Parts: sequence; structure tokens; C-alpha cells
Amino acid sequence: MAFDGITIANLAWELKHALEGGKIAKIAQPEKDELLITIKNNKENYRLQISASASLPLIYLTANNKTSPLTAPNFCMLLRKHIGSARILSVKQPGLERIIEFELEHLDELGDLCRKRLIVEIMGKHSNIIFCKEDGTIIDSIKHVSASMSSVREVLPGREYFIPQTIAKENPLEVTEETFKNCISTSPTSVQKALYGHLTGISPIVAEELCHLASIDSDRSASELTDLELTHLYHTFQLMMDDVKEGNFSPAVVYDGDTPVEYASVPLTCYDSKGYRRETYDSISILLENYYASRDTITRIRQKSSDLRRIVQTALERSCKKYDLQLKQLKDTEKREKYRIYGELLNTYGYELKGGEKSFKCINYYDNQEITIPLDPQLTARENAQKHFDKYNKLKRTYEALSQLTKETKAEVDHLESVSSALDIALEENDLVQIKEELMEFGYIKKRRANEKRPKITSRPFHYISSDGYDIFVGKNNYQNEELTFKVASGNDWWFHAKGIPGSHVIVKSNGQSDLPDRVFEEAGALAAYYSKGRENDKVEIDYIQKKNIKKVAGAAPGFVIYHTNYSLVASPRCDLQEAKS
Repeated sequence: MAFDGITIANLAWELKHALEGGKIAKIAQPEKDELLITIKNNKENYRLQISASASLPLIYLTANNKTSPLTAPNFCMLLRKHIGSARILSVKQPGLERIIEFELEHLDELGDLCRKRLIVEIMGKHSNIIFCKEDGTIIDSIKHVSASMSSVREVLPGREYFIPQTIAKENPLEVTEETFKNCISTSPTSVQKALYGHLTGISPIVAEELCHLASIDSDRSASELTDLELTHLYHTFQLMMDDVKEGNFSPAVVYDGDTPVEYASVPLTCYDSKGYRRETYDSISILLENYYASRDTITRIRQKSSDLRRIVQTALERSCKKYDLQLKQLKDTEKREKYRIYGELLNTYGYELKGGEKSFKCINYYDNQEITIPLDPQLTARENAQKHFDKYNKLKRTYEALSQLTKETKAEVDHLESVSSALDIALEENDLVQIKEELMEFGYIKKRRANEKRPKITSRPFHYISSDGYDIFVGKNNYQNEELTFKVASGNDWWFHAKGIPGSHVIVKSNGQSDLPDRVFEEAGALAAYYSKGRENDKVEIDYIQKKNIKKVAGAAPGFVIYHTNYSLVASPRCDLQEAKS
């Protein structure tokens, strides 16, 4: 996925025309590494979202707002103090670097005009938002980088800002034909690697597109290109750079079916002959928001749930190891009957022994087969019989104890897997509150003090409307599953769940009708598959049954039920329905 220099150039061009001359109205910091800046310009309000997340750095214009913390972080307060009402003089990109720089003008404490620079670096895990004076002195940054963290550049208040040059690359907007040819022809790699390895801001996919446009095999060795081919490649490259300079961009996403494969700000004609579908956008911001919105949400919630995930995973691994050991020990008890038979046969035939034997052969009267009984030569027949009975009784006691323990441990494993599934479903911080409460209740997390206030539960089950107008509810965690099945659902409502794997309870309200359209069952089954551990599978088997036939397991964790007669269907995991407005 190419968040490269050309995509940044497209963004800079879009931001330049939308924001230059505008005035900052609001600065918020909804996440520790994210800014949301509201700008008023040309009688319109624009929201600029900037994220320096190591896993998913982003910058684009958005129509969506985010909830900010009650107490603003220090970096946000600093920006509000200096540029809370600043005017945006210019938006520019240095060369074709993955950097956007905002030049800002504001009044200082004395009422004098001052200029500042807000620099956004989109560089993977090294992404940052840096606030500087006009001369390049760093005032502060959203991430501090000390000398111990980076030997290339310190990002700390008082240090001078500069763009790190870890690899010597040419500026694509200024490179001459001679330099271009020399860089490519002397490279020991393929043509594609030579292009993105020697030119700033060129991603592998753009390099592939250039090769395709120039009718050159991208995997061919760069040193094998003729002068004519190099000239043709340069002219193709120059035409692309001319489009970048003039702001002629064509943002597009390439799909393989419904799965996005790649995106870029240039036409990806290299995919045209491979059966892929290309969807174009008028705005690079809209493309990025559509492409990354769901990923960003998932990334954020995974960061916030990381502690809970670690607790659940640790407990689950421990319980699985314990369960495997118990099953092994239980299997060892299967030979207990053998020792009982040894004892009984010795009590029956022991009179034949003369003493000192290491074994004894006799007929087993249970199956009329000859059997060999091991003996301790130093013990009498009666003492050997008692020894075997003792072994039998010990294994019997172990079997009885383990039979119950394995059930308890298996229930513990199933419960933890269901909690893990709930963490996968969670999309908001509110969804984590009930999961945390459940982990407290079952002793995986230390319980809060008696005087500590319980958090307010605001998370609600998913609510969808089927194509035929029926209400479908999906639980997000075990507590919600319990509530849906035994409080929301009535006797004739339909209950759905992925067979044999952790997942959500799905309830279809029948509205008192005995017969529902087949499509309702298909849509509910698809949701039950989607909100389960089988989400990544092509097909998932779904059990469905009327709620009146569902029973709660006595003493079990919330959301665990039993049923005996059910229907089954096979569904593809998907969530095509729109959520109902609350």
C-alpha cells in the first residue's frame, strides 16, 4: 500500500487549495499521537486529521469528528497557546519527501505577527508531528526522539529541525536525464528496485507502473537496459513528474473482487490486464479515509485493549497447558481395570504359587484368554494381590477427580476463548468496559476497591434491520449475549450461533410470526459467522433454534447455553446490513 511521495504530493495539492488562507478554529488531540484541527476557510469548515501512529500514520481531510479527552495533552495545549487562531499561509512538500509542512502566522503575547511551522512526517514507525519556529528550531513534537532512540536525528525542544537523509536519493522533480540514466544503469538490481531505490518518494507500485508504461519488464536487470530503453523510461518518468508538478492526479483503488489490493495517486494501468477492478476518486482524502478508516479503528482499539488481550492470552495458554496435562493423566488412568483384574485373579489362583515367581500365567475368566500377571518375587500371592488393588484404587480416585477437573478446565478454556472473541469484536473503548468487568468477576483481574465507583455501561449490542424488515441483534460480549438470549428474546424468536467455536449470540425477533422468509435466516447466519472466531473462513456452520429451546448451563459463565435439537445452515461470514439508528 503506497503512502508514498506522490500520494503526499496529491494530499499537499488538495490541502493547499482547501486550507491556504484559512484560520485555525480548533485544535484537539483525541489520541496520544493524533491531532484533529478544524480550519475555517472560504465560509467552510474543514477538519484535518493527522496521525503519527507507528502502525498507521495518516493525514487527510475528514467530515467526521472525534471525542477528545476532558484534559488536553501538553502538546495540544502548546499548539492552542501558539497557533490556536493562526492563519495558514502555505502548505508545501519539500521535494517529493513524505513530509507536509504548514507555514502559520499568528500574534504573539505582545500582539506582534509571528510565524511558525507545523511539520507532519509520514514515515512509518518514525512518523511524527513537529512544531517549529520560523528558523527551524523545534519548540515541541508529539513524539520525543532522544539520541538513545535514534543516532540519525534528535527530535527534542531546542534542537534544529532537518530532514534525515539515511539513503542518498535523487529528487524526482529535479533529476536530470543524465543523472537518471546513470542511477538506473549502474544499479545491480532489477529496474523496479533501481527506480524506488534511487529516487525519493517513488514506491514499488509506482516503479512497477513506470515499467509497465515504458513496456519494460520490471524484473529485468537494470544494467542490461539499452540507451534507447533508458531514454524511453526517462521520458515516461518525466511525463509522470510533470503531472505531479501540475497537480494532475488520478487517485484510485484497485480491487480483486471486493478486496482492496493497492491504491495510488496515479492510474495503475499495470493491473488492467490482470482482471482487477479499479475505482477512481475525485479526492485523495476521501480515498484514504475510506481505505484506512476501518483499519485505523481496529488498530486503535487493539492498542487500547492490549493489556486485556495479554491477560486473556496468558490465562488461556496456562489453562490449555493444564487441560492437556489433565487429559494425559486421565488417559493414564484407563489401565486401572487391569490392576483390579490382576488382584482378583491372584486371589482366585494364588494357591498355585510356590513363592519367588516374577510372573504368573492363568486364564482370565472375564474373557477366557490367557493372561500374564507381573509379580514381586519377595511378596506372597495375597500381598501381590493387595499391591495391585492399591494401584487400582489410586488410579480410580485419580480418574474420579480428573473427570471433574477436566470439565472445569475445559469450561475455563471455552470461557477465555469467548472473551478473546469479544475483544476481536470490540470497536470502541466503551465495548471494553463490560469485558473488563467480566474478567474482574472471574478473578483474572484484581477487583476494584469497595469505595471505587463502577464504570457506566454505555455499550449496546449491534442492531441490524434485515432486508425484510426484521430486527436482528448481535451481542458484543458474554454479558450482552446473556441479556439478548434470556431477556430480549422471547419464546418464538430465533437464536443463531457458530457451531463449535466462540462467537456472538444472534437474535432474530419473529414479531410473533411462525414463518420467516429464508433470506432472514441467511442474513442472520452470515452475521453469526462474521461475529465469530470463524470470520476469516470461507464458510462457517451455524446452529439455529427457537429461543424457547435454549437452556442456561447451571453455574456456567454468562452467555453459555445448551440445546439438544437444532437446525443447521452453512453461511459465508459477512456484514452487509446497515446498523439501525438508535
